[in-house]
Amino acid sequence: MSIVSAKSSATAVRPETRPGALAQAGRPTKRPPAAAHLSDEQVAQLGRELDALRDGILAKRGSSDAAYIRRMIKIQRGLEISGRAALLVGRNKAAWFTGTTLLSMAKILENMELGHNILHGQWDWMRDPDIHSTTWEWDFVTPSRSWQHTHNDLHHRWTNVIGKDRDVGYNLLRMDPDQEWKPFNVGNPLYNALLAPVFEWGIAIYDLEIPEYKEGLKSKEAMNKDLKALGRKALKQFAKDYAATPALAMVSGSGKQALYGTLTANAVRNVWAHAVIFCGHFPEGTDTFTEDMVEGETRGDWYVRQMIGSANISGSRFMHLMTGNLSHQIEHHLFPDLPSNRYAELAPKVREICERYGLKYTTGPLLKQVGSAWAKVFRLALP
Repeated sequence: MSIVSAKSSATAVRPETRPGALAQAGRPTKRPPAAAHLSDEQVAQLGRELDALRDGILAKRGSSDAAYIRRMIKIQRGLEISGRAALLVGRNKAAWFTGTTLLSMAKILENMELGHNILHGQWDWMRDPDIHSTTWEWDFVTPSRSWQHTHNDLHHRWTNVIGKDRDVGYNLLRMDPDQEWKPFNVGNPLYNALLAPVFEWGIAIYDLEIPEYKEGLKSKEAMNKDLKALGRKALKQFAKDYAATPALAMVSGSGKQALYGTLTANAVRNVWAHAVIFCGHFPEGTDTFTEDMVEGETRGDWYVRQMIGSANISGSRFMHLMTGNLSHQIEHHLFPDLPSNRYAELAPKVREICERYGLKYTTGPLLKQVGSAWAKVFRLALP
């Protein structure tokens, strides 16, 4: 199955749910330096061990996992309703602060633990049409189908491969020394600072695949279709956040406060999502790869690339929840279709495998990882 065909069929099994399925027989012509010490048999054995971990979770997956995601949906909707209700009387400062806080939390939960993970197909096994990767439309301005193509089909297949994975810098930032430096890159820190509070719009533009269109890799018809989808989604988001809620709040004279509250909630969610995602692939210790390193990549090699190209965030259970368990980015990239609530269970086992095979397992507190990613943003602004 090709990457292109995965986008055209809503029911297709996406490449990231079958690690190494697109790989050809053989081994890479040049393994990454961090994995150069591994023999072909060691890589194959590592792959079998990780397959066994995955099979173990699949065997246990059941009613407790289904109950977890349904509980999260109820909590998220309760937070959102409560937050919007409080903003209806937002002239009261305490009500405005409470409403904005609750709505911010609701948007983070919906975006990270619900939207991101549901759209990965983590809950498709439940056969619930309301919690399915082909029907869920998230509270993010980019349409779900467009994001699934650039994220699930491309990023998870070509993780950190320069020239293949455009998530390395999102066509805006220079995030690796192998990316050609241009005078434009001097603004790296400024671009990143401006991107964070409007991250959902940055992703929406990125998902249009404008460079691919300019290079002739995307047809005019496909571009027009994606533009129309984005326009419809943007109108829906504007209507909900910046028209309906402020309009209802006008009854109590709180229309302006409700508008500011929803603007703030979206900005908080965007900054948080930006921080978590940058911590997942850009801190010191994460590797990038050249195309020749993935030529002839086996299933085991694909697993190795996910482990050394991703980074985790250590912290509390609440922090893991609010990141959508993307604080377990390594585990997520190894097993993107497994329920997110299982990543904490997998993490110590994956770490032990990394240590046994001499592979780095990059992790650290949130502030350390954010600082490391930002240091790279500044450093790579220069030639």
